[in-house]
Amino acid sequence: MFIFVTTNLGSENHAASPPRSDNRDIMANINDKESFLNHINGRNSFLKHLILENCVYDKQFTLADLSREYDTSVPTASRIVTDLIDDGFVKEIGKMESSSGRKPVIYGLNPDAGNFVGVDVKRDHLSVAVTNFMGELCFFKESIKFTLTNTEESCRRMCDAVRDCLKSSKVDLSKIRSYGFIFSGRVNCNSGYCFSYFISEDKPIASILEKELGLPVYVENDSRAIAYAEYMSSESPEKTFLVFNVSWGLGLGMIIDGKLGYGRSGFSGEIGHFPIFDNKRICRCGKIGCLETEASGSALHRIVLEEMAAGQPSLLNKKFKAGEEITLNDILDAADAEDTVVIEAIEKVGNALGQAIAGMINLFNPGVIVIAGVLARAHKYLMTPIKGSVNKLALAIVSSDTSIIVTRLGEKAGAIGASYIAKVRMLGII
Repeated sequence: MFIFVTTNLGSENHAASPPRSDNRDIMANINDKESFLNHINGRNSFLKHLILENCVYDKQFTLADLSREYDTSVPTASRIVTDLIDDGFVKEIGKMESSSGRKPVIYGLNPDAGNFVGVDVKRDHLSVAVTNFMGELCFFKESIKFTLTNTEESCRRMCDAVRDCLKSSKVDLSKIRSYGFIFSGRVNCNSGYCFSYFISEDKPIASILEKELGLPVYVENDSRAIAYAEYMSSESPEKTFLVFNVSWGLGLGMIIDGKLGYGRSGFSGEIGHFPIFDNKRICRCGKIGCLETEASGSALHRIVLEEMAAGQPSLLNKKFKAGEEITLNDILDAADAEDTVVIEAIEKVGNALGQAIAGMINLFNPGVIVIAGVLARAHKYLMTPIKGSVNKLALAIVSSDTSIIVTRLGEKAGAIGASYIAKVRMLGII
């Protein structure tokens, strides 16, 4: 049977377990939280929830591990793990090496228990990732041409584009359990509203997508999803990550003590709109002097165009003089070709970003800072000025233990993070 967990953390129901049904029948019917709650009534739901959370974050365990972690007996832990195996969540994956005595059995998540789709909605394209129950990437496709607008019809066409993409993959579509969609800007993951694509007061974008796709849909801010993906894929033991999403805009995803940071209303991480510069530049948010006006893809774009307008030689001059559109990718291609104007512009952006990062290090004392987003592609020229600003401006005693690194997942991070969000939200873990 396939079960998704949402539990009331304040109580545990100790009534007798209901009789088990055939796994395939349950698998076909349980695809939402309400069905699960009807099915799980009377089982050790609270402890099962904790064990599943342990599986998601710690990957593998033995019965002795669970007994110590949750202060319960080995027989109780064994019974609940057996339930999770019967439910299809968990499987035996081997035995631990032991110099003497019986070798303990190692358990972990069953990768075949289901698939989760993540959709990263960019300005003019989509990226789609599918991960299995273990979090392993099964499929990824980027640069699917699509521009979302504030209409229900556009949302439906976006769902069509996602479905067409999935049909072209080798993924078993019957195993898809939920979808995660991520957007830039302010997203309320609890209400399902995305204020960058606001349809109407009574129609959150999540409900429109859910109706169209016929499965649970969870929405999230892109920077937060990227941060979660980077954290989950990291081999570092650190529990405090700050992930700067340097794309057209600038966002921040925060992992604090191993948990995603949301803030009071779910809108934390708007680092791009921190008022830091006295530059009189109007930000796209309408305020003046925001960090994003000097430390973002849009800032890089503006600086490069200003330099060419001033007569500076660049590989992009021909396009510029012809009045053709110059995209951020064009600029990054020029950087790859060692265009001096572009490289110097990237260094200006890096200096500004490093100034903000120094402040965040002093404030949060993070273990890891990750530079992600489109501009991470230019890390060869971006990281040196960032680290230079941090060395000058951050307190040495605070910053000495902070690692500043480039994204491990690259452009896949957003879609992978969206798929992870789809899983853990359906499991009720975050």
